[in-house]
Amino acid sequence: MMRPPVVLFYFLLIMSEGFAVSIRPRRSVSFQDLNLKQFKESGFSRLSSLMIRDDIGQLVVGARGKVLTLSLGDITQKTSEANWTVSSADNALCQTKGKDTKECDNFIRTLHTMEDGKMLVCGTNAFNPECDYMTFTNGSISLEGSKHVGRGKVPYDPDQRFASLMSENTLYSAAYSNFLSTELVFQRHGLNPLKTEMIRSWFNEPTMISISLAEASKNSEDGEDDNVFLFFTETAVEERHDNIQVSRIARVCKSDLGGERTLQRKWTSFLKARLDCPFGSAGLSSLVQDAFLLQDPNNWRDSIFYATFTANSESSGACSQSAVCAYKLSDINQVFSGRFLTEMDTGRWDTYSGEEPFPHPGSCINDELRAKGMMSSLDFTDKSLQFVKSHPLMEGVVTPIAGKPLLVRTGIRFSKIVVDQVTSLDGRQHQVMLIGTDSGWLQKAVRFDGEDGRVIEELQLFQTSQPVNFLQFSFRTGQLYSGANNIAVQVNVRDCSRYTSCDDCLLARDPYCCWDKFRAQCASVVGALLGSMIQSLTDGDIQMCPISKMKHKPVIIYLIPGSVQFLPCSPETNLPISWHFSESLILTGPRHTVLSQGLIIRPSNSDSGIYTCETVETVKGKVHRKTVVQYFVEVQDTNTLFRTLRVAVIILAGLSCLLMLLMGSALVIGHLKAKKLNHIGCGNANNNKEMIIVRPYCHYDQTLDQHMEEGLVHCDQAREQSGETTLVLPGCPVAKVAEEELEAENDNRCTFIETTG
Repeated sequence: MMRPPVVLFYFLLIMSEGFAVSIRPRRSVSFQDLNLKQFKESGFSRLSSLMIRDDIGQLVVGARGKVLTLSLGDITQKTSEANWTVSSADNALCQTKGKDTKECDNFIRTLHTMEDGKMLVCGTNAFNPECDYMTFTNGSISLEGSKHVGRGKVPYDPDQRFASLMSENTLYSAAYSNFLSTELVFQRHGLNPLKTEMIRSWFNEPTMISISLAEASKNSEDGEDDNVFLFFTETAVEERHDNIQVSRIARVCKSDLGGERTLQRKWTSFLKARLDCPFGSAGLSSLVQDAFLLQDPNNWRDSIFYATFTANSESSGACSQSAVCAYKLSDINQVFSGRFLTEMDTGRWDTYSGEEPFPHPGSCINDELRAKGMMSSLDFTDKSLQFVKSHPLMEGVVTPIAGKPLLVRTGIRFSKIVVDQVTSLDGRQHQVMLIGTDSGWLQKAVRFDGEDGRVIEELQLFQTSQPVNFLQFSFRTGQLYSGANNIAVQVNVRDCSRYTSCDDCLLARDPYCCWDKFRAQCASVVGALLGSMIQSLTDGDIQMCPISKMKHKPVIIYLIPGSVQFLPCSPETNLPISWHFSESLILTGPRHTVLSQGLIIRPSNSDSGIYTCETVETVKGKVHRKTVVQYFVEVQDTNTLFRTLRVAVIILAGLSCLLMLLMGSALVIGHLKAKKLNHIGCGNANNNKEMIIVRPYCHYDQTLDQHMEEGLVHCDQAREQSGETTLVLPGCPVAKVAEEELEAENDNRCTFIETTG
């Protein structure tokens, strides 16, 4: 019987299968294997803002006490730097207010580009927010020194969430506007400043997420106004139970001027609605984490918001769930054109059933209203504005396209999202979702018509686990930029080089990639020559590929009947695997345990033959199999095995050393003081027993269980065993030779079998 440590290893290996995520990315690329560029330097810490400037070829980075510019093509090249630190007096004053010295610095939280190319820069400035303007001239940035109050434009606290947007030199922001963080205001700054009312029905303990502009005025036949949308979470006032967090979307009109008497310098168009993304356990609210607007240039109503959600803000690890939901602007505006909720005298919220004033409360000015003499919000009646003030919440719920998420993942938490639109070879448009996680990975996902969303690949952006809080994408170059505490990274998400065969390239169904038949490589679809490229996003049709002549050579393994062997299978992808013995599918049974990492086998005398590990991928009901590795297993009795190994080792040693002699290398023959064997996976054998090492597979005889201290994994390490004479030849396998031991039976030996690769 196997000793407890051995049993424990196999138990843990088998149990780990149960923790595999049901919908895994097709491929995972670790930080070490990802060809990314990163910027790090001494004194650069607390990255707090990120902005792409395609027009000047720069990535602008805000951090603690400074702003940097990095080359957009290669961020390892710093082009300029501007320092903006706080004075010792401001730092001391901040600390007297009870703040930690680490917080009492200037963290650059806002970077926006003005119409003339200047940049608005705002920082926390030791809990006294300030803004300045910055220029980029002759390859260098410089602050103008025209500092002005930044209260409400950025938060006081460097770690507090907020949102901001710049449109035509006008700044929109949603942030706490006081030191104690008790007054959160969604406002427009500039010549016609407006802000929200400090009423519980407008905001109730909110967390701001993002602000977006929908350009409804472009190509509009009705003279419609642009819409500004705000995403946030808050405690629901309409729920009977306290502390229920919900997701919201709010809308205001860009040309809103406030009211003449009621709602002076306040939004007259502020409406909000619940935002639904149904997934996870019943009763759990889905909380929005980020939103990205993909504009339709022809019809703004067909524009789509893509938003990331988590099922529960408290959960983490294997129990957490995340999703991406998409919302059409026409559906959102339909909710804002609907009925309202109202608070009853009892404190309960119900549908408003009374008469609504004209125009519909919260409406934006259009040609229809202009024809009736309403040229701006200043022309709205007090009755209409009073209704808006007391009824900001809509009855309807904004639901996603098709009523369900595009993508759901278990065991991770989504954070930021951007969406790129790609034209495939057949001229169709496909949306690639680029999603950051709280563990520092990027998910590259797609959803084709009639299918669930799937993650093509996930990329590890940071070497250590930390949230992706910044995600910027250059649609011109296809480069994605992100950052963590003291590092900025750049990665090409359109890279197709990881698909090494035509089959893999087409089955991945990556909208960025197609197979170049002339160059025999997977290449970007951007700029592809139609005659030489093939792509099959809908079906993954690999029959389009040239016939491959590659064949796998079986790895030869010798086993003893009843011994336990682990045959590893490590595909480049995360696809499920299957095992075949000859032509028969292997299922888990008394002698086989099929795992995602390989096969545990306890062979009998009849189990000699070819074992094949394949990946299995199903596209549109068609199963595709690809061989990963093959083993030729020969089951032998102990004596035959040892004689074969002895001859093989001696021949290999002789050939290798002859080669070394021809190369001028000297032979070294020595007697080594052996030490107790400590081999991960094979356990410790008795002292004064023989061992043969030929690399890299191993097995142990069942009669040795009493000597095993660890379970079988891999033969990665070996140290000499005490009391044995060892022949050491430079560049040769290590062979311990004792003929009388080799021919003995049941001598409590631990045998290691490794090929010389």
